Amino acid sequence: MKKTVLWALGMVLFLQACNKVTNQVKEENMSKLKMTQEWDKTFPKSDKVNHEKITFHNRYGIELVADVYMPRDAEGKLAALAVSGPFGAVKEQSSGLYAQHMAEQGFLALAFDPSYTGESGGEPRRMASPDINTEDFLAAVDYLSNRDDVDAERIGIIGICGFGGMAVNAAAIDPRIKATVAVTMYDMSKVNVEGYFKSEDTPEKRMEKRRAIAAQRTEDYREGTYKRAGGVIDPLPDDAPWFVKDYHAYYKTKRGYHERSGNSTDGWNVIGCQSFLNQPLLAWASEIEAPVLLVHGEKAHSRYFSEYAFEKMTGIHVEGENKVHGNKEIYIVKGASHVDLYDDVAGVIPYDKITDFFKTNLK
Repeated sequence: MKKTVLWALGMVLFLQACNKVTNQVKEENMSKLKMTQEWDKTFPKSDKVNHEKITFHNRYGIELVADVYMPRDAEGKLAALAVSGPFGAVKEQSSGLYAQHMAEQGFLALAFDPSYTGESGGEPRRMASPDINTEDFLAAVDYLSNRDDVDAERIGIIGICGFGGMAVNAAAIDPRIKATVAVTMYDMSKVNVEGYFKSEDTPEKRMEKRRAIAAQRTEDYREGTYKRAGGVIDPLPDDAPWFVKDYHAYYKTKRGYHERSGNSTDGWNVIGCQSFLNQPLLAWASEIEAPVLLVHGEKAHSRYFSEYAFEKMTGIHVEGENKVHGNKEIYIVKGASHVDLYDDVAGVIPYDKITDFFKTNLK
């Protein structure tokens, strides 16, 4: 009996020691996140806002890194925005630009790197998940809700490109999100299931994709690493589709290149988007109670994603037109391409429209 007690006590102490080591490792990993303190954005720093770098964690324990932009001389509790995207980009690109512009308009705005990307945590790198990436938005709301300078009843989100779909999904889950803007949106589930322009929208094509990903998983496990799919193709072939040229003009040139951006460098893991194949992001979009604004370019190859989202939310089919139904709106920017809404080069991002939307709905 005495030996049994001693053995049990020893096991308890051993397990406690293991837990202590595990916790130490976790804390060390969190503290080892590499956060660049100098200004390394693809856009100039505004003299109208203050900037700081912060971290917060999601419910999976992944530590996320974000840039917070705040209007200078701000007082009291502010309405706040969490911003992320495009899919495969980093906060030093479009999301940071949007956040800085919104801070100039009086909002506290946070631009974050999603899990597994940029300066944020998560291993292995360059993975994506409809659940975890939606959770990243919710975790940003957790963080903002607990800041002393934020009014927790006035929090909105902005999702750009593939994170537009994640933003709409987050709005369907979390009533703390009082207003949502999705800019030049992609539905990552839809594009993974159907391919571009429904080019893979048959059971046979989908099964072919499933088999290819399954084979890649076997190879990755055997090799002990994950094969990267490659970012935006470079150099461009002469017969590249127009929308690929559009992406190249941003991600592969001085205009938008960033060394931590997967789209600018070696892309996602080949198997990185597997879970999008059977996870419909917009399944419950019709139950979003809070206002949603969908902004898209008239000439964008991806415009049908916003039109699809509007139809999922309202039951109304639209094509290339502005439409308001209740507190849901689709707004088409005349003459704009998909990438024109990534930065200020074309000068067509409707900041006034977005600002008015948030000021109206985050009173």
